[in-house]
Amino acid sequence: MSWSSVANRYFVFVWAICSLARAGTESTNVRGVIHDPEHRPVEGAQVTLDCRDPAFSEVRQSDANGEFVMESAPESSCSITVAKQGFDALTQDIDIAAGKTAILHLQLQIEGVKQTIEVSGAAARLANQTSTVQTLVSSQQIAQTPGADQTNSLSMITDFTPGATMVHDMLHMRGGHQENWFFDGIPVINTSIAANVAPLINPKNVEELEVERGGYSSEYGDRTYGFFNVVTPSGFDRDNEADLVLAGGNFYSTDDQLSVGGHTQRFAYYASVDGNRSELGLLNPTPQVIHDQESGVGGFLSLLYNAGPKDQFRLISSVREDHYQVPNTQDQQDSGIRDTNVEQDRLVGFHWTHSFSDGILFTLAPYFHYNQAHYLGGPNDTPYILDDNDRSDYFGGRAVLQIQRKRHNARIGTEIWGEKDNAFFGLTANPAVSTPLAQSEKHGANSDAIFLEDQYKATSWLTLDLGLRLTHYGGLINENATDPRVGAAIRIPRLGWTLHGYYAYYYQPPPLNSLSGPLLQFAVTQGYGFIPLPGERDIQHDFGLTIPVRGWSLDVDNFHTSARNFLDHDAVGNSGIFIPLTDLGAIVAGTEVSLRSPRLFHTAEWRVSYSNQTAQGMGPVTGGLLEDAPIGTFWLDHDQRNTLSTVLSLTLPRGFWGSCVYSFGSGFLDGNGPQHLPPHSSADLSIGKHFGENWSLSANAENIGNERYLLDTSNTFGGTHVVNPRQIYGELRYRFHF
Repeated sequence: MSWSSVANRYFVFVWAICSLARAGTESTNVRGVIHDPEHRPVEGAQVTLDCRDPAFSEVRQSDANGEFVMESAPESSCSITVAKQGFDALTQDIDIAAGKTAILHLQLQIEGVKQTIEVSGAAARLANQTSTVQTLVSSQQIAQTPGADQTNSLSMITDFTPGATMVHDMLHMRGGHQENWFFDGIPVINTSIAANVAPLINPKNVEELEVERGGYSSEYGDRTYGFFNVVTPSGFDRDNEADLVLAGGNFYSTDDQLSVGGHTQRFAYYASVDGNRSELGLLNPTPQVIHDQESGVGGFLSLLYNAGPKDQFRLISSVREDHYQVPNTQDQQDSGIRDTNVEQDRLVGFHWTHSFSDGILFTLAPYFHYNQAHYLGGPNDTPYILDDNDRSDYFGGRAVLQIQRKRHNARIGTEIWGEKDNAFFGLTANPAVSTPLAQSEKHGANSDAIFLEDQYKATSWLTLDLGLRLTHYGGLINENATDPRVGAAIRIPRLGWTLHGYYAYYYQPPPLNSLSGPLLQFAVTQGYGFIPLPGERDIQHDFGLTIPVRGWSLDVDNFHTSARNFLDHDAVGNSGIFIPLTDLGAIVAGTEVSLRSPRLFHTAEWRVSYSNQTAQGMGPVTGGLLEDAPIGTFWLDHDQRNTLSTVLSLTLPRGFWGSCVYSFGSGFLDGNGPQHLPPHSSADLSIGKHFGENWSLSANAENIGNERYLLDTSNTFGGTHVVNPRQIYGELRYRFHF
């Protein structure tokens, strides 16, 4: 063998040994993106990587896209810390595997939101005044509170919000049932109040819920008794992961969802599909559950893209369809009555956020919303078979320019939307003795508004809110509104208490409901008439105090709402047509108290919501369905003086957790009053366990004592209602990679 051949083999052998040695100590890259709560990139954040074995430390700063790279990190268990002025510091443990690149998405939280409400500028959240009365509910609280994550449930609101109640299958807050819904800050316009009973969102798609009860920014109009903003999952918290939720219980119920999410450095997606079915749907008129099946399907999609350090784009889409059997009394069931109600909802919204420079932000949000409510009578209904089908299309958009300079946080913008309403009313006599009454009506409306406001920090302890909203509405009637809004927050030195108050005007565009032709003649024969509904005009004032003590937070608020043309609802005779009306006015006043504890003994968190209020109406009827209503004052059917809800959440050893809810109501109005129904209470319980990081199992019971009390006796959808019986269900959650 030649010397050259031996030398070649020797060098090959040495190269192989060195390669193996390098493989045993191979370093890897750690890449990541730093973003704010709205997943916009954060530039200039200091990123520190510390590893224990072997010892290693490296510091980098994020670039204009929020990105950073550490190129020589060892295989080890490490911690990464991110710090940036204006944000809370973040520390996270990571495991680095040799030869692999770890890609991290690290979200910073806005600093200073612990005790006072600050405007964060996050596009997915509502713009708050310092005087805004707000409640926040997390996805974990929704998932672990009995009944709160079930499709078509609004317990995520009623369990945590003072004065929020469900009565005649509708959510009421502060004495009214006109509420505004938002998905990631995009408004979901709907003027067909009281026509729908199905909620717009599946609670399983809620990352965080913002509930506002007053002191709204002039950026928002329309419904003023409550604002609900659903912050949905973006996908940045998932790495090509799917969640499967399976639930089943008594009344042959099932409530299931499959969701998926993932991301790259700049793009994230989240999607879900769900289905539910139960023999217990709408509230029943008797203690017996008769003819009350419900079923539904839904889906949600979110796409988010950070095009660069100054631009973010987000698209959301939601679809739902729900089928309800209208509950019967035993006599109705025996006579063959089989009424149904079908509801559909479609939403598409787009959000573009552009940062011109530090402190100047522009957002543009076009949206589309379709909503349908179809009440269909059965073939054995007498004396009439009803076919009431109302379909509405809403097209709109909002543009806002926000400028933050020194002590000022100013916003100016416009919101424009249009509505096309296609309604079909049909009445067929049964037995057939006359020509059926059938009529289609198509109406249109538009709303144009401009708004401006400034949040001025006069001193370190005083912040002022000054706003104005100008609205023109054109529909069956034409109206203009000029709505000033003023508020203030005073932070008491040393104590850290915050005193807040506001005084505001609001205009709420009316529904497009109308009656004419043969149906109007029929209403007249039943003792009714109809004129176009005017918009409701409200004057609200509020003052309150927030007291933080050693992690506890106590909020006390006193409010007063004076409404003109108060929107209410009633039915045409015995036909079942559900049509709104406006009363001359209403006065709703009360005091709300909310208490939230810190983590107690590393185990428990406690929340209490209490409300004492009165809801009084004034006649006569001024629009919509005209009837022989009383002239003067009267108590509204949803007047309930005292409501209380308390939630205790427990984190227990070995992966166990528990949650219990106690609810109390002093009783709604009994018929036309002035007496009220007796007080009532109920309790819910949930117990669960985590199995590793990917599995969890829970057992849940609502109305665990099976209390069967009369909830209301109002003349509304179905009339009298009895609270739902005990519901028991189990829920399995599983997360897996794909």
